[in-house]
Amino acid sequence: MRIFNCAILLLLLCFYCLVPTVLADEVTQKQLKEIGQLWQTSAHALAEVNCSSCHQDEQTKQLIAHPTEESCRSCHEYAVDTFWLGKHGIRLYEGMSPLTPAMAHLPMKESALDKQMTCNTCHNVHSVNTSVAAVDSCLTCHNDSHSLNYKDSPHAQTVTNLASLPRPDNQAVTCATCHLPRTSEAKEILVNHNNTYTLLPRDRMVKEVCMNCHGLEHAYNSIFDDELIENNFARPPNLKLETFDLVRALEKKRSSKASLN
Repeated sequence: MRIFNCAILLLLLCFYCLVPTVLADEVTQKQLKEIGQLWQTSAHALAEVNCSSCHQDEQTKQLIAHPTEESCRSCHEYAVDTFWLGKHGIRLYEGMSPLTPAMAHLPMKESALDKQMTCNTCHNVHSVNTSVAAVDSCLTCHNDSHSLNYKDSPHAQTVTNLASLPRPDNQAVTCATCHLPRTSEAKEILVNHNNTYTLLPRDRMVKEVCMNCHGLEHAYNSIFDDELIENNFARPPNLKLETFDLVRALEKKRSSKASLN
């Protein structure tokens, strides 16, 4: 605890050194203390990423009052690059104003219509709580049946069972598990932040996500069952795609021929 207290003191002193008058007017002492407390137990603190890592230009040493996704990208290149390619980030990539829920075609919560989609919208960059980002951040804005039914789904139960973890376990199925799928490269876990990548065509999600846990037939019968998607997979699929019956019949025919030979 003493180490943490020293660290937070250092953090605040560091930030005060960076803060010019104009920013000091925007950030109160109370807010600075809260930011320090959030940072204290964050993944950034554990990785020795402090205030100056994001708020100070490496070359000029000038204060960056409001870091953009470029600052995040200096460490999280894949995450930001894929974020820019999805609906959440494509407007920023094109040099436009950030996307807001008010622009969306899907139903969104009235209280969130003015939110601007940046890294900080889903990830509080001072706490870096990925459990919040994986579910709660999504449900802050999304107001459609599929999203609202998530918390009653078997997928959500896997999160409840592992709620004490500091971040979603690989056995927990969150919104991000399916819509921001993880990949493993060179012992590094990468998260595809292109939130539209697995939505269309639907069968892309089968290979990229569903089959990490489910069999091929269950996955296809589920992903093309509109009612099942709307209630967020609360029951087994009713759909029976004829393709799989044809495959079984063909396999049976081939096996019969093989036994005769």
